[in-house]
Amino acid sequence: MGRRSAFAVLAALTLAASGAMALELKNVVYETDGAGKVVFSHAAHLKAKNAQGGKTTCKTCHENPDAPKIKATMADMEKGKSCGKCHDGKRAFTVARCTGCHKVKNITYKIKQTGPVHFSHANHLKSMQCTACHDAIFTTGHNPPTTMAEMKKGKSCGACHNGSKAFSIDRCEACHPSPKQVVFKVKQTGPTVFDHGKHAGLYSCGKCHSAIYSLSPNHKPVSMAAMQKGKSCGACHNAKAAFALAKCEKCHPVREVNFKVAKAGNVKFSHTSHLQMYKCQDCHPRTFPTRSGNKPVSMSEMKKARSCGACHDGKGAFTVNGNCDSCHVRG
Repeated sequence: MGRRSAFAVLAALTLAASGAMALELKNVVYETDGAGKVVFSHAAHLKAKNAQGGKTTCKTCHENPDAPKIKATMADMEKGKSCGKCHDGKRAFTVARCTGCHKVKNITYKIKQTGPVHFSHANHLKSMQCTACHDAIFTTGHNPPTTMAEMKKGKSCGACHNGSKAFSIDRCEACHPSPKQVVFKVKQTGPTVFDHGKHAGLYSCGKCHSAIYSLSPNHKPVSMAAMQKGKSCGACHNAKAAFALAKCEKCHPVREVNFKVAKAGNVKFSHTSHLQMYKCQDCHPRTFPTRSGNKPVSMSEMKKARSCGACHDGKGAFTVNGNCDSCHVRG
């Protein structure tokens, strides 16, 4: 064998030997019961110092009869086993610092009646430790739903949110998303918009929910007659707690109405002009039913005090017997 060949063989054996000694250090992922995944980084630990202040080596944990065991509960770790051998608050951060290993995330609760509620671990951990809630109030994992009634008795979020430790659960808007506008489809008068934001600025949510309105997404329509007896909006809109239901234009939109009259020119009825002189109930529903599709009324019928003629008689307003150009527009 020549000198060059011998050198090549020696180099190959050296590389093989060094390759055999090299270890692939990778992260180890532990699946926990209810507390998510815990990632153990070999690289990060090998950069740390050991108990004597020297360099941490593999033998610090491995091939040591007193080394941490792979499977251990948090209770075991608190007694100095497994990770707790080093993570005792002296050699390394204590195992009580849950977020040092366990990742926390926001939790979204799907509430059918009020929309999703977001719980922020990060916000709560600014003023407390994980042990404030886990496992005394919440188990680390899935928890059964809790009603507001139960929370008011100190369960779940109500254990802290009682107005003393933290804001009261009666402050609904602090957790539940900003209430949205509710649009009621009223066939006769057009859509009626209920402004949650405006009402929430004047009253607490508990003022209406759920004594007057249940939190169910499906409500049966309530008639104006029923409201006048104190139901639904009428519970407050009684001219005492809030403006009276008789102020129809406060809730119901009014618009100009165009009547097509073939031979005499179209007629434009202005709700705005009339409301400066009259109330809605002066005409509705006695003279004009609040519904679409009313039958046309002839001029001869108006002269007999029907429709517009109920007021336009020359006394209440100008007479329909003449003054045609006051209403009819020739184009």
